Amino acid sequence: MNESPTLSTGQILAHTCKNLIPGQNDDLLLNKLQKLIAGHPVRLAWTGEEWYRVGGVVDADGTRIAHDLIEWSERTFIECGQNLQILIDHAREHKLIATRHSGQSLYFVVQTGTCGEEFMLIEIDKTREVFDRLLINDHAPPEDMEEIIDPLNPAGTENIPVGTSRYAYRRKTDIKLFMDVINKHHAFEHPVQRFIDDWNRSSAGQKQLLTEDWLIRPSQHTGRFGEQIVNAEIINIQHKRLPYLEDLAGKKGNTLNGLLTRFDRQAGYPFAWFFYMVKGKLVSPYNAQAVYKDISGDFSYLPQRDEAVLRDWIAKPYYL
Repeated sequence: MNESPTLSTGQILAHTCKNLIPGQNDDLLLNKLQKLIAGHPVRLAWTGEEWYRVGGVVDADGTRIAHDLIEWSERTFIECGQNLQILIDHAREHKLIATRHSGQSLYFVVQTGTCGEEFMLIEIDKTREVFDRLLINDHAPPEDMEEIIDPLNPAGTENIPVGTSRYAYRRKTDIKLFMDVINKHHAFEHPVQRFIDDWNRSSAGQKQLLTEDWLIRPSQHTGRFGEQIVNAEIINIQHKRLPYLEDLAGKKGNTLNGLLTRFDRQAGYPFAWFFYMVKGKLVSPYNAQAVYKDISGDFSYLPQRDEAVLRDWIAKPYYL
């Protein structure tokens, strides 16, 4: 097994992201990461959904007034003697505009071995700031501070960029080490750990890297009583449009095997139907029962390693 790359380069990654301006694609960032982590293949595995958050305050010319709308509103309200109308008049006079940040999270995989958990995940946010709305809507002026920050009837404006788009390094996670931490925080085997173990011992794991089809996204936060809550989720990152594998109850033998094989072929690796059954809605869990019944009778078309995984699932099902 290869050793994980030494990434005390967290600071180097942050510096690299800060000094790169996003272009039409992320190839330049990928090349920079690959040079930093020589000896281990790096690839952009997944791009998350676009997200939005409150931005800052600028004037009509785009001159920066504040980076944080909420902080600015609260501070300026106090400076105005906690008089909302004075704050409204000030914002009108200077034609102030509220901005918003929009972005996507980029997930880069550093493959450190062939087992399902042997990779490092680097998360980098790609963000941009644009004009969002006039701070004050003359046709529906705010009645309290909350409506300045988050109005019910905003006065929209053209989405002019403020500055350039940028990358922001968020974190890196050695998934193998992280799963060790998860297992210490859970009394029973975590479903994601079982998914990884099943992958490693199945035909799928012998044929393909888990990260070509699935991603393990870690999460860690402090609970209401100060306890550390550590968790992870499995995300499907395949770009192929796979068909729904209908309920196979009543089908058997060559017919049943043919339907499973066709799904696997479209997914790109053997025993794919099982993992899509555990995670997702493409494969009905009743199909596992149909296959198990079939191979417990007169038919034998699953490799021994896959049959063992299926039998264990029948004895103790799990879902993600």
